[in-house]
This record gives sequence, structure tokens and C-alpha cells, in this order.
Amino acid sequence: MMNMMQVMQQAQKMQKKIKETQAELEQSEISSQAGNGAVTVTLNGQAKFISIKIKPEAINPANPEAVDGDTIEMLEDLITQAMNDATNQANTQMESKMKAVTGGISIPGLF
Repeated sequence: MMNMMQVMQQAQKMQKKIKETQAELEQSEISSQAGNGAVTVTLNGQAKFISIKIKPEAINPANPEAVDGDTIEMLEDLITQAMNDATNQANTQMESKMKAVTGGISIPGLF
């Protein structure tokens, strides 16, 4: 009987550590650039899209001064919105398929 108690305590500790790690990953940010820094994409540690930053030279390399700041901001917002919507749709689909596999049993950390 003592072994079962130890196993349950270990499971509780592990579940707490998983939640702490997930929270830590959610708060972290990872950025990557392309085009010599013309485009920067930022995700959190859970691979969730946070933002995109676009420099004028990515839109008009021949004349970056001609690109309006509001246009860049609108484009960044549209891409961010589309990326977040796609991510949400993918997560919903994954959860649905995983629930079918697990018979509706919720497995922490799986989804």
C-alpha cells in the first residue's frame, strides 16, 4: 500500500512540474529573422505565434522610404490574425482527433 502512495505523490509532483514548465514555456519568446532582418517572426516556447515584424525593404526593396508605416502595421496585423486563426483551427482539430483516440479521456500535457 505504501508503494501506491509513493507513486501517487510522484505523479502529483510530476503534474505540478509539467504545469510549471508549460507556464514557463508560454512566457518565453523565440524570434527568428529572414531576409537579413527584413522579417522577424516571434513564437512563444509552446510554438504559439505571437507576432511578425516587417521592415519596409521587405515590401519595396528598391524604395523602402515609399512604404507607409500604417501599411506595414496593417499587413503585420493581418498576418498575425491569420496565423493565430490557423493555429486555433489546428489545435481544435488536434484535440478532436485525440479525444477520439483516447475515448474522451483527458491526458494532461497531451492537449
